[in-house]
Amino acid sequence: MSKVLLVEDNEMNRDMLSRRLIRKGHEVVMAVNGQIGVDMASSESPDIILLDMSLPIMDGWTAAKHLKANPATKDIPIIALTAHAMAEDKEKALAAGCDDYDTKPVEFKRLLEKMMVLTG
Repeated sequence: MSKVLLVEDNEMNRDMLSRRLIRKGHEVVMAVNGQIGVDMASSESPDIILLDMSLPIMDGWTAAKHLKANPATKDIPIIALTAHAMAEDKEKALAAGCDDYDTKPVEFKRLLEKMMVLTG
């Protein structure tokens, strides 16, 4: 399976999603804010990044821009995770460099399908 970098500040969301991903055979590394997420993307070389958009220190939109601007991380697919379900939020996430977008609460089966499309 793939190595997933989960960037999520909410402990309950992080715990629930990481456990479900691990049960499906993924290796999961976690960051609690956007800056740590950007740093870990370089050091951990994940296959995919699940990026909450509402993060402390550095929000997800800014983190996505940094990740896509860095030659070492620009090719890592990013799925934006957000409670904001408006069309403009999806457009904003994609414009920031995210490869896909999913809403919270996460519908796990749908998220896995999106991950498969992006990681092969």
